[in-house]
Amino acid sequence: MARLNIVEALNSALKEEMARDPAVMLLGEDVGEDGGVFRVTEGLHQLYGSQRVYDTPLAESGIVGVSVGLALAGMKPVAEIQFDGFTFPILDQVVNHVGRMRSRTRGRHHLQMVVRFPYGAGIKGVEHHSESPEAYFARTPGVKVVIPSNPYDAKGLVLAAIRDPDPVIFMEPKRIYRAFRQEVPEGDYTVPLCQAQVVREGKDVTLIAWGAMVREALQAAEKVQRQMSCEVVDVRTLSPLDLPTLEASVKKTGRAVVIQEAPRNCGVAAEIAALLGERLFFSLESPIRRVTGWDVVMPYPKLEPYYLVSSDRIVQVLETLREAKPVA
Repeated sequence: MARLNIVEALNSALKEEMARDPAVMLLGEDVGEDGGVFRVTEGLHQLYGSQRVYDTPLAESGIVGVSVGLALAGMKPVAEIQFDGFTFPILDQVVNHVGRMRSRTRGRHHLQMVVRFPYGAGIKGVEHHSESPEAYFARTPGVKVVIPSNPYDAKGLVLAAIRDPDPVIFMEPKRIYRAFRQEVPEGDYTVPLCQAQVVREGKDVTLIAWGAMVREALQAAEKVQRQMSCEVVDVRTLSPLDLPTLEASVKKTGRAVVIQEAPRNCGVAAEIAALLGERLFFSLESPIRRVTGWDVVMPYPKLEPYYLVSSDRIVQVLETLREAKPVA
């Protein structure tokens, strides 16, 4: 097995799936000859040509709109939006068409398509280049929202997303695109969508995270391991949530901390906390806590470290849990 980073794992998946299935095609800004701004699609234009790796104009709503038409015609488009902050123009297409096609046609038509884009801060990007917009998509009926946290999952999840009969929003944490390497199998394998994973066993508290926050959660667990045993759950698919896995972990530990990079207000962390609170009230030893970004516009690079969720911020919350009294 090769040791790959997330960018290389995604590139490997796209290359192999295009070879396996001639209906798969890529489109987006600079995905062709330049290989994408983060080089996820590097070399694929040379292999498969401009008919299957298509450079689009600067028109995000058009990229997704064209993908809708391609999917209706039997193709399997994988559309790239260059940065997270450029996804807001596609909400029209995603909310009004992508998520509604199966319902609108009473099941006669479906859209087998993926919209993938890098998201999050941590690379000192300028305005509109460091957003975490997962909540906008997670609350949209009819689409799945998937976020990998490591190279192995990145390849397996994107392959599963391309093969899924319904549309998938695939968000890639750019902060860890090249942060570390992992053994990734060559050839075909998938990681199931809608299935969370316990990535660290523990007994005192459950840390729930996704994307780049999984690494921060694991680092926080290491820092407090002499004081408490932390279980870490990687959500992987934000919509629909794998509630059974989350519930089983929190029921075992009795405590939960939900971690997201996005702003606090109306975030996915709030939804997870509410769902667990409704279902596990009498199993909780303390209130569910959240560690999140701030409810402000993402600051410019000099102030970015003050915004970002870090393992130290998670540790601060964990220390308060040690003294918390049971809620019931």
